[in-house]
This record gives sequence, structure tokens and C-alpha cells, in this order.
Amino acid sequence: MQGMWGRRALIGSLLAGSMLAGMAQAQTFDPRAHKGPQHGVPNEVMVLGSAHLAVLPKTFDPSSLVTLIDRLAGWQPKAIAIEAVSGQQCDLLRRYPSRYRYTVKDYCPDVSAAKKATGLDVPAANAAAETMLATWPVQPTAAQRRRLAATFLAAGERDSALVQWLRLPEADRQAGDGLDQDLVAALEALRVNRNENTLIAATLAVRLGHERLWPMDDHSSDQYGPDPKAYAAAVRKAWDNPASKQRRTMFGDLEAQVDAPEKALALYRRYNAPDVASVAFESDYGAALEEPSPQGYGRLYVTSWETRNLRMAANIRDLMGPTPGMRTLVIVGASHKAYLDAYLEQMHDVRIVDVQPFLK
Repeated sequence: MQGMWGRRALIGSLLAGSMLAGMAQAQTFDPRAHKGPQHGVPNEVMVLGSAHLAVLPKTFDPSSLVTLIDRLAGWQPKAIAIEAVSGQQCDLLRRYPSRYRYTVKDYCPDVSAAKKATGLDVPAANAAAETMLATWPVQPTAAQRRRLAATFLAAGERDSALVQWLRLPEADRQAGDGLDQDLVAALEALRVNRNENTLIAATLAVRLGHERLWPMDDHSSDQYGPDPKAYAAAVRKAWDNPASKQRRTMFGDLEAQVDAPEKALALYRRYNAPDVASVAFESDYGAALEEPSPQGYGRLYVTSWETRNLRMAANIRDLMGPTPGMRTLVIVGASHKAYLDAYLEQMHDVRIVDVQPFLK
């Protein structure tokens, strides 16, 4: 009899455990299963993985981007988000040099000249730019555009300042209204800079009649441990692997000679191909994840990378909030694309648009 009751107790325990496991599985919440709204236009995001144009060979011809820009313009995005750190975040990072001195040096432009010319620090300049845009006329004067360009420079938003500069007729690209000769020289240097934010995003914004670009990068997760040199050496050693060599061969021939529109399109098709993400992981973050230093430098690097992408996605999502139904183009380094697609696809009010049809 005791054996019978023992078997019944065991069976009951197994059944209860099975039911609890089933209930736990049934209660798993997937945000993607709850897309909305049921009425109204959904938010759409298209992520273009880009080369960092500054590192392409000298054979790269910026005029080869014309067809790519035409295709992106055909989608008619209402906002263009770029891989740049906002002036507001740079202002914050500057307050913590013990952690962010390398980040500020690499990612935050000097705003002291613009502050001197306008009398505005970064918070005041950002507030002033928002106030100006809230009552921006349909046909602003050249003086208004120069004033807004100067204000954007003081705000740490140099790519948006370039948009205003490019929207001016060439004859009106001169000093005045807050722009002194030093700031004019800075804008002219930025105009010819080989960078995807200037050559693609700013050019496209002007084409579409946008007044600004939207920085969505985030480097607040940057950290290098107690010995930055050892950190860098450990991560670089992890990157020296067969997948990194494979990754270079995926783009090498296409990057070598970008001097015609069809070649630029071919390069961007390759950067946005589905197989890029797995090779990038194996060569970079996956390798770093297994980096064996006692200090865990590789895992620290992966922490920063994942957090950065999550905060990028959050910045993009935040951008769409005030204008429901927004169509947003994101231009970002190709390694970020798969992460942003995956993270943003989990949002209830975001639909990911495939960029490949626009690159054919």
C-alpha cells in the first residue's frame, strides 16, 4: 500500500511540475505579438547599415552616392537619425572626465568657438533651437537660417547646422547672424567631410526639406576598466581571428573602387545583406565574449556594446513619440544594423521596413 501511495505521490508531483512548466511557458510575454495601434498610421523604421565613409580608399567618389540618395528619398522619411552623439549627451559626458575623457575626445566636437560667437552654452543653445523651430516659417530668411546654424553649432549639433548651411543659396553662405568667420570655416570643412552623416544624411535632409538631423548614438556605457591600454590590447587580440579575415573579404573588393552609382549601391547591398550580422558577431563581440583575461576585458567590451545598441534603439523610439505615424530612416554603421532591427522590432508601435528593395 505504501508503495502505491508513493507512486501516486510521485506521479502527482511530476504532473504538477509539468503543469507549472506549461503555465510558465504559456505566460511568456513577447512584445512583438502585441503590435498596435489598431487604428491610425504605424511608426515605420528603415535602418541603413553604412560604411564609415571616412575610412574608404581615396578612390571613393562622393558623387557615386547620388543614386543611393535618390532611392532613400523615394521612401520619403520624415526624420533621419544618425550615428552621432547629441550635444546634450556630450555636455553631460564632459562633466565626468574620470570616466569619459577618451569618449569626449573621440565623439564630442569642441563647442567653445560657437559659445563665444553666440553667447549660448549647450543647454541654452538646445533650448533656443527648439524655440526657433517651434515657430519656424515656411520660407525662412537667410538671416534666420544663419542664426539657426550658429545656434545648432553652439548646441553641439553640427550635422544639423550643416543642413541649415546647405539649405542656404551659395551667395548667402557667409558670416553674420551669429556665424563668425571661424564658424563659417568650420561649416565649409564639414561640407566636404567624407562622412555618411554629411554626404548622405545631410544631403538627403536638404533634398527632403528637413530642418535638422537627429543624433541617436549613445556612449554613456563606455568604460575601459582600470587599465585602458590593457583593455585595448585584450580586445584587439580577440579580434584577430578567422572570422575577422572572412569579414574583410566580404567587403574588400567592393570598397576598393567606389567611383560610380552602381558600385555604391552594390556596396550598400552587401553591407545590409542578412549574412553580415553573424560574421560580424563571430569576428567581434562573440570573440570578445570569450576573451580570457582575468579582468574580463572582453566581457566589459560586450557590455558596453550591447548597452550602447539598446540606448540607440531607445533614442530612435523616443524620437517617434511626439509625432505618431512617423517614418524614420536610420543611418548607422553596418555592425549596428542587426541589433537595431532586432531591438526595435520588439516595440509595440514600430514596424521595420526592409531596406534591400531600395538598394536594387
